[in-house]
Amino acid sequence: MAFDSTGKISFDHIYTAPDPRPFFGTLRRVDYHIPQLAKPYFAKLIAEHPAERPTVLDVGCSYGVNAALVRCDATMDDLYAHYTDPAVTALDHASLIEADRRRIVDDGGPRFYGLDASAPALEYALSAGFLDEAIHADLEREDPDSTQRKLLDDVDLVVSTGCVGYVTEKTISRIARGARPWMAHFVLRMFSYEPVADSLAELGYETAEVGGVFRQRRFASAEEQAQILDTLDAAGVDPTGLESEGWLYARLFVSRPEGADALASALEIREEG
Repeated sequence: MAFDSTGKISFDHIYTAPDPRPFFGTLRRVDYHIPQLAKPYFAKLIAEHPAERPTVLDVGCSYGVNAALVRCDATMDDLYAHYTDPAVTALDHASLIEADRRRIVDDGGPRFYGLDASAPALEYALSAGFLDEAIHADLEREDPDSTQRKLLDDVDLVVSTGCVGYVTEKTISRIARGARPWMAHFVLRMFSYEPVADSLAELGYETAEVGGVFRQRRFASAEEQAQILDTLDAAGVDPTGLESEGWLYARLFVSRPEGADALASALEIREEG
């Protein structure tokens, strides 16, 4: 399999399929489950936010996984079982969308917007009812257009579960201008959040790290693990007891204009791995 510049196996092909079945079929094999670990943290942030019905923007949302976990009252294991069920894998595209729409049990909670570079993934998440709005943009390269800016100005909370490091401070700061939403990003340990925090500080944000580390997924191969250990070493990050044991790990950072330390303390759920 191909590797990206960090040494990780590239899963690009599963993000551009017409529906989520390749995504879940592939990632199930490496126990990808960080959205499940993130779910209670995002729920606490939504509950803490002063907006009556917060609008949540998921950066790098792919097929709206974080939104689906909430709206379908599901776990990652539930979604894996659903999308790999032979009866579901046999459905045509329209029937799969209908089946997914029937899984939604709560669409009266927070609004969910998704930002992603994959048009097929966004289109599916909208059709299935996981997302309320989609922003198909590459904010690494250019500012949002007027329609996208209007949607971004609605946002109260920005979340992500693995895209920071590939998405940089360019995207995050472009999102932050205007509405100045709260932010919570799960960031792989091989990436530094410091450039994002510094960029947000220029906009009046403060940043804090929530205690604990969070398993993202298993390494797909010994070669991938060896390459990531090299990347961690180059970044000055000690993998002992974490990545050395076969898993990719992330940290959680929260940023907000009103100060982040108290918010980080309130999020000390400590559901490690």
